[in-house]
Amino acid sequence: MARSGSIVLSLLALAALVVVPFNCFVGAPRAPMEIDARAAAAVAVGLAPLALEQPASAYDSVVAMLQSWLVGGTVLTVIFAAAIIAAAANPLTKRRQEVQNMMNNKK
Repeated sequence: MARSGSIVLSLLALAALVVVPFNCFVGAPRAPMEIDARAAAAVAVGLAPLALEQPASAYDSVVAMLQSWLVGGTVLTVIFAAAIIAAAANPLTKRRQEVQNMMNNKK
């Protein structure tokens, strides 16, 4: 009885695999879509201020770019150093270690 149920189930799964792909296919439109001139004009007007602006992060020379990288690297180094010092000087960690040492000494 269990075999007949698995055969029916496998036949249903096979039928679903055959039928589903044909029903789910969506074809491309037959005629090319027309571009609305009003929409194109609205997009052009909306993007016009971006064409007029100069990029805010443009470097005038390679030296200026290297200086900015050095300043950024220095700032990141200071931040990481402060985080490492704060982690090493954490009073909660020191207290936990003291309590653990006291408990080990009692044993």
